[in-house]
Amino acid sequence: MNLSLLLATYGTIFIAELVGDKNLYTISSLTVRFHIWPVFCGIALAFSVKMLAAVLLGQAIAGLPSALVTGMSAATFFATGLLIWMKRPEGAPRTRVEQRYWSRGLPVSFAAIFFSEWADVGQIAAATLAARYQAPLTVWLGATLALITKGILALTIGAGLCRRLPQNVLRYSALGLCFMMGILSLFKIEV
Repeated sequence: MNLSLLLATYGTIFIAELVGDKNLYTISSLTVRFHIWPVFCGIALAFSVKMLAAVLLGQAIAGLPSALVTGMSAATFFATGLLIWMKRPEGAPRTRVEQRYWSRGLPVSFAAIFFSEWADVGQIAAATLAARYQAPLTVWLGATLALITKGILALTIGAGLCRRLPQNVLRYSALGLCFMMGILSLFKIEV
């Protein structure tokens, strides 16, 4: 495995994904709704699969119809917002079963990341690097590690907010943010 290519891929994808990326907001919002570990596992799996798709099918992903990509991203943000809205308010009695959080948190986190932002800068960069250097495993590993690092950053922000702000403030903020991202996705406005 080429270490310099791995590091170059990691740096390229990490910086490209940090600039104007909506997944940071999505992951932070998911942290408000679910425990950190199911969210982390869901996003890590989604990032891995998305980068695998980018590396293996880079040109095909970049060529998807713009309307399909826009619709998938918007629908994902709206669905995530609805899940946040349906969450019980802090005052309502909770049944805290750890398995429930895993059985819900992991698939919701996976879907929120997997079905949004296809053919973004990070995937196109990964596809280009894989095509250029003919090293799909190295590029996949570097790109996936970069996205997981970004996810950990977003999880940290979300967990910090959970400790400092009331649950209802976070709930309504997350709901508003998801709906705003859905609307922006529909109009292809970059944040």
